[in-house]
Amino acid sequence: MRRGLPSILVNVIWRTLLVMWRARRRVRREGRIAPTEVSRVRVTTLPTDLDILRHMNNGRYLSLFDLGRWDLLERTGMSEVMRRYGWYGVVAAETVTFRKSLELWQRFDIESRLLGHDDKTIYLEHRAVVDGEIYARAIIRSRMLKRAGGTLSHTELFAAVGRPEGLPEVEPWMKEWADASALPSTRAAAPSTWV
Repeated sequence: MRRGLPSILVNVIWRTLLVMWRARRRVRREGRIAPTEVSRVRVTTLPTDLDILRHMNNGRYLSLFDLGRWDLLERTGMSEVMRRYGWYGVVAAETVTFRKSLELWQRFDIESRLLGHDDKTIYLEHRAVVDGEIYARAIIRSRMLKRAGGTLSHTELFAAVGRPEGLPEVEPWMKEWADASALPSTRAAAPSTWV
């Protein structure tokens, strides 16, 4: 006999759908937020989020930060435009830094905001925050693609959604990190050779 919460109830997909539904309701009630504003989603650490040490699994942070991205996309109106044109975003690179552990049933906020862009990608920041204190932070580098095929240019993106006012330049270390962590393109060879 299985015990505990059924996995279907705590799977990230259901949390994502709930976040998207709530974000759409907030847009109807409060209006859209600017792309450079911080969005916040309240989350609870569930048993399925834990690792063997009984705190939030390091990989789960990135899965839950997706919730913050969906909230930001819905509340800025970006997801509506993406659906209309058949666009979608994929994570090209991410880095996460941990400060404190999140424990079982601990409530925290996922704070998300757009940081800026370079010539090919968009940069976002996500934070796990408890009572105003950062527990973990992730920097995400995301590419926009077209369902019809190909990469979406910033020219096309900003023509459809407008270029956000006050969008700062990406900090130099982020560009250096992106360059240093990049893999070859999908058209180039990428053999797994250990040096």
